This record gives sequence, C-alpha cells and structure tokens, in this order.
Amino acid sequence: MPKDHLNTVFKGALILSISSLVAKILSAVYRIPLQNMVGNTGFYVYQQIYPLYGIGMTFALNGFPNFISKLVAEQPDETSKSLIARRAFHILSGLSLVVFFGLQLGATWIAAHMGDVNLAPIISAVAWMFVFMPWLATGRGYYQGKFLMGPTAVSQLIEQVVRVAIIIMAAYFSVRLGWDNYRMGTWAMSSAPLAAICSSLIFTAFGLRYLLAPAPAPTHPLPSYRKLTKRFVIEGGTLCLVAAVVILLQLVDSFTVMRGLVHQGQLPEVAKALKGVYDRGQPLVQLGLVVATAFSATLLPALTDALAKRQPIEFKRQTQAMVHVSLALSMAATVGLVVLMPQINRLLFGSLEGTTALRIYIISILFAALITTYTSVLQSLNEYTAMIIGIIAGLATKVLANYIFVVHYGINGASAVTVLSLAVMFAVMWLGSPEDLQRVLLESGYLIKLLALSAVMGIVVILSCHQITALVGPILANTRGMAGIITVIGVLIGVLVFVAGAVYARLFTIREWLVLPYGKRLIKAVAKGKEHHS
Repeated sequence: MPKDHLNTVFKGALILSISSLVAKILSAVYRIPLQNMVGNTGFYVYQQIYPLYGIGMTFALNGFPNFISKLVAEQPDETSKSLIARRAFHILSGLSLVVFFGLQLGATWIAAHMGDVNLAPIISAVAWMFVFMPWLATGRGYYQGKFLMGPTAVSQLIEQVVRVAIIIMAAYFSVRLGWDNYRMGTWAMSSAPLAAICSSLIFTAFGLRYLLAPAPAPTHPLPSYRKLTKRFVIEGGTLCLVAAVVILLQLVDSFTVMRGLVHQGQLPEVAKALKGVYDRGQPLVQLGLVVATAFSATLLPALTDALAKRQPIEFKRQTQAMVHVSLALSMAATVGLVVLMPQINRLLFGSLEGTTALRIYIISILFAALITTYTSVLQSLNEYTAMIIGIIAGLATKVLANYIFVVHYGINGASAVTVLSLAVMFAVMWLGSPEDLQRVLLESGYLIKLLALSAVMGIVVILSCHQITALVGPILANTRGMAGIITVIGVLIGVLVFVAGAVYARLFTIREWLVLPYGKRLIKAVAKGKEHHS
C-alpha cells in the first residue's frame, strides 16, 4: 500500500473514530437528564422501543456501510463503484420497505407481546427511520469504500445532535404541558426519522448523481442482484449482527422483563417503573464501553497495516496491546462502577432503587469490551465462524433464560442473564479463535496481575467511601450533592491506585502505555524517578 494512501486511510480512521466516540458519549449521556425529567415510567416507555431504533441505526451506521464499503473497494474503476452502490441501494430499499411495513402493520401486535399495547404509536413513529436507512447506509458505504470518512463522520454527528435535541425538547414539553408518558415517547421516538432526514442531506449530491440519475453503461461485469443479495444476507448480515449484539439483548428485555414482572405478581404500573429502574444500567454500560474500547480502537489501523504488510510478529504485538488495554480499562471501569454504584445511582438518578440489579448489569462492560475487541481482530483475519456461533449462543441464552429469571428474581435476574449471555458469547469466540489469540489473555501472568490489582483498587475505594460517610454522617452522605462529591473522590482514588499498581506490577508494556492518555508522560516520569534513586 503506498505511503500517501496509507496516511489517508489512517487519517480517515482517526476522523471516524473521533466522531464515533463523540456520538457514543452523546447517545449515553442524554438518557440521564431524560430519566430525571420523565421519571422511571417515562424512561421505561422510551427504553422499550429504543432497541428498534438502535438496530436500525446499527444497520445504517455500521453493519451495511462497512459491507458496502468493501463492495465499493473491490471495484476497479469509478463507474463500477457507482453502479455497485446503486445496486446496493436497490437491495437495501427492498429490505427497508419490508421492515417499515412490518413495523407499521404489526405495531399493535409487537406492543401487545411487549406487554403494553399503548406502545403501538411509538413503534409506528420509529418505523419511519427505516425509510431513510438505504440512503444513509449506501452514502456512508460508498465514501468509506473510497477511504473518505468525512461524510460518514459528519452525518453521524448531525444525526446524534438532532436526535438528542428533539428528545430533550420532548421531555421538557412533556413536563411543562403535562403530557402522558406515551405521548412523550411518541414525540421522543419521532426524533429518529427527523434526525435521519437531517443526516441524509449530507449525501444529497451523491444520491442525485449516483443513485437517482440514469445509470451509465457498465465497464466491467458486475455481480447479479441474486448473488449480491446473497452476500448482503450472509456477509452484511454478519456485520450487522456483530455491531448490534448489546442492542439485541435489550430487545429481548423489551419483550420479557415487563411481562415477567407482571407474571411475578407486580401491578402493571409498578412493573413499568421497575423496568425503568433496570434500564438505568444501559447508559452506564454504554459510557463504560466508550472508556474501555476508545483507546484500544486507536490500534486498529496499525493492526490492519501489519496484516497488509504480512508482519505476523507485529500483528501479534498489536493484538496483544489491544486486548490488554481493553481488558484493563473495562475491568477498572467495571470494578469502579460496582463499588461506587450507590453513590452513582443517587447522583445521576436521584434514588438508590435497583442498586443491586445495576451492580450486576455493570459487569456486562467487561464481557462486551472483550467481545468488541475480539470481533475487531477476528474480522481483520476474516474469521467469522466463531463470531456467529458465539453471538447465536449468547442470544439463545438470553431468549431462553430471561423470562424465567425475571419471574423468579425480578430485575436482578434480567441483569444476571445479560451478563451470562455476554459471557457465553465471549467464551465461544475465545475458544473458536486462533491459538495465538487465545494465548494473549493468559501470557506472562497478565490476568492474575489485573485481577489482584482490581481487587486492591476496589477495596481501597470502598474503605475510602465508608470513611467519608462516617465523617459527614449518614444523613448528609445520602444527599445528591454529597453523593457527587464521594463519587468524584472515589474515582480519583481508584485511578491513582490502579495506575500506581499497574506501574509497580509492570502490568503494561511500553507499547501499551503509549496507547493510554498521558502514558508517554508517565513513562518519562517513572524513568526519571529510577534515575534519581540510582
């Protein structure tokens, strides 16, 4: 690969990574003020339908664009690239219309099986975003296939900003004008098609030129619609499945948690509120995953470069760095959130309801981060079998066990099954991955060091929080403001203990330290300290 072209790829990957990071943070953070404004039941109404939006945006943002970019990159000239994009648009249009009409005509049936027929108008509202999915996915895929990530990054940010703004406005007017929760939910989910329209405008010129204008004569043979549709289903479907893992688990929750709680003996209104409490875990897991995977993702271009240059030793080093950094950050985030959960729950959501369920749910971060990292490596190796089997096994676990666990253990049971499902997914992927990739987790005592360090960090943070609570008294410690102060102090102590322990135990290699923020400065400071003592 020429150096200039490689620089373009790296720059594009960086732009897309930054925009994805900002979009993910926005997607996680807005739900906290939303829950505070509309309460547990209002949050339940929104979260019940959110997985349908999430699946649609995964198709439009990650799964199908990545597949289309591969199709475009395979073509030998500009005419072939535009024609393959046109065919992809036609296939996706057929798929999106099937989904759109399925959701519109089946809205009442879907809502009834979720245990709440009042959700039907919200399902109808979110269905409209699938109309714009082909335009977005094809536009993004076409430009990514030409290594131009700017249009995808801009459209991604526009989509999130517009959607979040509309949702917060819907919540505000709901409180101000006294709307019921379902009217609020309908307006909030209308943000999905409206945001899709706004982000689609980025691809207007592309669409008018390549999708809607008369087609030029082909310069090279193109795959038939039949073959292309088959590839969409198998290759594109796999990429979509991988990208939508966590959202698919949430979709299972939408169909089982509310109904399971009612079967347990809860009144419908109480069950709705409990589901809203359970859904508090989703933005926390999302934020934890952003922290856990953001820095390891910066190694992906180097991983791709090592593969392209056929450098197996370098590829193994980059893979090890990705896995180690992702696992360490996800472990630290998981332990920190678990031990600080009472304070975080009080600070962000105003109560201690569901603290145990949230503590269990938070463990999802650990397995979801590992799944994300391993799927990145396996995709780069074109190893899809272990991924598909792992995802199917994990989803089957969730579908088969969730309702039963909710009936017996309430929202604690739903949290436990989510963690179990992700653990099953990762275990299958790990066992099905190449031996070198399996050994990355077990080499040089890394896992033992990390577990010991995380335990020490957790104990120190717990003792610090108990000490602060004893100093200020239980009444003051139970206020939202003091919960915020304890959380900040706990996070700072946790970071200091973890970093100091990682340096002392030599948890990371120099390469791995350089991936982390301020890692270079830390290496220099430690080196100066050693010189000073010697």
